[in-house]
Amino acid sequence: MQRDEGTYDVAIVGTGLSGTMLGAILAKHGFRVLLLDGAQHPRFAVGESTIGQTLFLLRLLAHRYEVPEIGHLGSLDSVLKHVGTSHGQKSNFGFIMERDGEEPDPRETNMFRLLDVTGNAAHFFRQDSDTYMFNVALRYGCEARQNYRVSKVDFADDGVTVIGADGSTYQARYIVDASGFRSPLADQLGLREQPSRLKHHARSIFTHMIGVEPADDHLLHEAGDRPPVPWHSGTLHHMFERGWLWIIPFDNHAASTNPLCSVGLQVDERLYPEEPGLSPEDEFWKHANRFPVVARQLANARSAREWVRTSRMQYSSTRTVGPRWCLMSHAAGFIDPLFSRGLSNTCELINTLAWRLVEALKDDDFSMDRFAPVERLEQGLLDYNDKLVNASYISFQNYDLWNAVFRIWVTGSAIGSKRFLNALATSKAVGNDDALRALDDSKYPGLWCPTDFSAELFEELIEACDRVDAGEVPAQEVADQMLAKVRESDWMFPALGLNRPEERFISPTAENMQAVAEWAKTHPRKEIRDLLAVSPQKVQATL
Repeated sequence: MQRDEGTYDVAIVGTGLSGTMLGAILAKHGFRVLLLDGAQHPRFAVGESTIGQTLFLLRLLAHRYEVPEIGHLGSLDSVLKHVGTSHGQKSNFGFIMERDGEEPDPRETNMFRLLDVTGNAAHFFRQDSDTYMFNVALRYGCEARQNYRVSKVDFADDGVTVIGADGSTYQARYIVDASGFRSPLADQLGLREQPSRLKHHARSIFTHMIGVEPADDHLLHEAGDRPPVPWHSGTLHHMFERGWLWIIPFDNHAASTNPLCSVGLQVDERLYPEEPGLSPEDEFWKHANRFPVVARQLANARSAREWVRTSRMQYSSTRTVGPRWCLMSHAAGFIDPLFSRGLSNTCELINTLAWRLVEALKDDDFSMDRFAPVERLEQGLLDYNDKLVNASYISFQNYDLWNAVFRIWVTGSAIGSKRFLNALATSKAVGNDDALRALDDSKYPGLWCPTDFSAELFEELIEACDRVDAGEVPAQEVADQMLAKVRESDWMFPALGLNRPEERFISPTAENMQAVAEWAKTHPRKEIRDLLAVSPQKVQATL
């Protein structure tokens, strides 16, 4: 290639968490990395909520690729120590069913606490977490250009040339686009599916607010109807027909120095089209004031920055890898923030991509076959999350149906998280990454619990919800059928109550997770024995 202003091993477009974590890994392993971004840090971003699987994956990446700073994002304590005190805590996923003009029914609520062994996760104040990881990447040797707009990428047999809007050019052997929806590679190569195959429909209105009060102070529920930890100590979802509101506080623990709270609204644009002449703020309040407890919770709140309103947010790509290029995470597609999958999906993709890219750079071999598993995983993550979120929106019309979705999601999430924890423990014990490479050999790439029995129940749930959506069967009839499946299941964590629909609050303490491990030791299913027969706290103790 002709050398101009610089020759790099990898150019990464986008300096959010995905681009900078990958950049830090590659730089740590001796490669010259260029980070490019059309904006600069610090900057506003949403996508603040994390999940238990995210924490395990962050620790896994830190160990596997020898970048401990990635692991510093893996618990609230380490975030407060290494990143800063502007971040909130996330101890749980909370769900409250809302109906117009009515107080929430305490029997129509759910909570899933994160595993005790994970510790509290963080609500990332993204301008600080992203700046932290950007600076980490720079310390490992990445070079960066901020406020740099990529106008074109030229491809040759031996590399790529990135051309900026200012006429500058940079050469690299490989390019990763981690920029998001406005991906220059997706645009240039015509990769966006038109129309998208994704079933889910939603648009968003969001901001950061000050003065948001805990829902716990405004719910008219008796003590016996309250969950084991406060709603305000986690991510709260107020659900209603074909939509939900999120409350993600940064000020919900004593060490916080940030008074803000992320607040947003997701609605199906087919049922709730944008009203001409109504501002994003006015439209948000029109929905928030439909629900008495939400109105009280936000009564003294005001926005701390401008409101953002989007059109339909769902998009997908026909391909995510190609000759010397890869679309990462949100550059490839997006579904919905409902289950906080963004950073978890990103970490899964980095784990699958990074070692392949390291070996490709060493071998100077960027053949498509080498990166085919990255494509399969990325498209699978989109497709399975699309099915789950779409089914969830359908279920918001009927609490029993939602309760079935909730329990199948929680069980798959818990088993899937244990896969990564076990693989990490095995890798540390034997001193190689064979167990981590084996994570890529999934029969159901992208499904949290990639087993036949989980996939079968998941697809049955999706098909049933689709029939409800099509008007072929009443929601309650399907709800009764799916809850019967839950009760009959032999793998849905009886020690946690997941197979008992009346148990609304799922709280995986150290004691009941030990009970799960004892139950799993003699379970007839090999996958259950292999994945769950050692308790998470015992696995964690080996790390």
